[in-house]
Amino acid sequence: MNNTALKGRNALITGASKGLGRAMAIALAKNGAHLVLTARDKGKLESVAQEVADAGGTSDIFTADIANESEVLALEAAVTAKTGKIQILINNAGTNLRKNITDFTLDEWMGVQNTNLNSVFLMCRSFVPHMKGTGYGRIINMTSIMAHVSMPQRTLYSSTKFALLGLTKALALELASEGITVNGISPGPFATEMNTPILQNPELNAQFVSKIPVGRWGKVEEIGALAAFLCGDDAGFITGTDILIDGGWCAM
Repeated sequence: MNNTALKGRNALITGASKGLGRAMAIALAKNGAHLVLTARDKGKLESVAQEVADAGGTSDIFTADIANESEVLALEAAVTAKTGKIQILINNAGTNLRKNITDFTLDEWMGVQNTNLNSVFLMCRSFVPHMKGTGYGRIINMTSIMAHVSMPQRTLYSSTKFALLGLTKALALELASEGITVNGISPGPFATEMNTPILQNPELNAQFVSKIPVGRWGKVEEIGALAAFLCGDDAGFITGTDILIDGGWCAM
């Protein structure tokens, strides 16, 4: 791609204050998109906005809890007033809680479901109308290899990601005639904050890396490059699918 491939496009990324959200923001900025960055931590958003500027891009920041219906509605109004219509929506915000199923409280279970799944419904309900009637739109949902395989103590996380994959496929069919594509990106093991407990434990880290066919953790920049491609015109025939970027994990 080149640095003008997404020129004139407004791209909203949830969970944009760190990790994969940050990497995708910088990648899209380098390809000309104007970024709308949202998360709950204003300070971290400001830091990412500076990185976007250093990459030659522009951005607006908005703090919101996107699992909260009233806050999403307020976000949509604020974004429309300041930035205009959104053409690219990347549903990246997510959380994880590892426990045996008998150890979860209902509040814990519903909290992760709200962040990982219900927030995607709320964001799509608000921002899909921005794309309709324009002949172009891109929605990327950050799924996971845990939408394809699973592990012990992942009942909650996997259930949200399997459901998100189903939402992605159904919504792609719903919006295909509008020229709006809907795809999932399923990251495997990436060196992000969510995997800090493994990264900081040498024994666990070595065990984990030994299971990755390519023999290393993923680089967040690799997710950014994939997201930028899926948002471009050259990816207009790709919809309703989920792209594994996992170093060969799910091939085993």
